Amino acid sequence: MDTINDAGGFTVTTLEGLDAIYETPAERVVTKQTDHITAPGRAFIAASPFLIMATAGEAGIDCSPKGDGPGFVQLLDDHTLLIPDRPGNNRIDGMKNIIANPAVGIIFMVPGANETYRVNGRAKISVDPALLSRFLIRDKPPRTVIAVAVEEAFSHCPKAFVRAKLWQAGTSGRPDGVPTLGGFAAFRDGKDEAYAAKYDTDYEKRMPDELY
Repeated sequence: MDTINDAGGFTVTTLEGLDAIYETPAERVVTKQTDHITAPGRAFIAASPFLIMATAGEAGIDCSPKGDGPGFVQLLDDHTLLIPDRPGNNRIDGMKNIIANPAVGIIFMVPGANETYRVNGRAKISVDPALLSRFLIRDKPPRTVIAVAVEEAFSHCPKAFVRAKLWQAGTSGRPDGVPTLGGFAAFRDGKDEAYAAKYDTDYEKRMPDELY
């Protein structure tokens, strides 16, 4: 942030400053927010194979992707989401944040749909066998289940996805020049392209056994 030039007074630091830039939201934007999951919200979550969950704790901020087949997130009721946490890289930054601060922000996405569904609430991490058993895949339970008490829920307009042409761009395959996991690993380890290619090949082979 030290590289941002504040000398000209261009940094917005007050609510009044924001009000001078942005218009008051339309009534429909405010009234769409609910304290529970609505029927359309249920349908959207049931169709969603992917979400991003934001957390904040003493060590910092985390934004983690979670995904599986559509409907991988279950509703215990209209006020409670159940999110299975499958094997990952074991950094568990978001989990650590939840222990320190249960506030979470979630955004659900559905490929091909430019709308998103957002949920804010408070999370708990559970190893209750009854909850874990709801999410068996290949007879394997998730490591934990994140239970989210819903405080705010609402649909989000499609403008960002329309501007990004996100789903259209993905139909032509992986763009040239985008680093792979192996590319990041090679940079980290000071290695070459051959190392990156082998890393990607090895990871692709072992990944199916590490998904659940």
